[in-house]
Amino acid sequence: MFIAMNRFRVRRGQEDAFERLWLERDSYLKEVPGFVAFHLLRGPTSDEHTLFASHTIWQSREAMEAWTRSEAFRAAHAGAGDTGDLYLDRPQFEGFDVLQEVR
Repeated sequence: MFIAMNRFRVRRGQEDAFERLWLERDSYLKEVPGFVAFHLLRGPTSDEHTLFASHTIWQSREAMEAWTRSEAFRAAHAGAGDTGDLYLDRPQFEGFDVLQEVR
């Protein structure tokens, strides 16, 4: 398995707009081969921002990479460049190969 995470430093006062944007959009992930699960996480708040993270679980790194080249990816991210005022800076991507899973 592979976990893809993006961290977002959302400007203070923009949290509701950020959450609406993510919760109301169609991610098209359910249609993508190798997709397992998605989580939107809200973290701590500082004077400048609130930390959010997207956490996506894939069957493999290759499945995630194929998604980034797909029409579903382009559709899910259409208009993403129009929301720059929500963020302090660009999202930070982090990818992890799963070494152990305990259920």
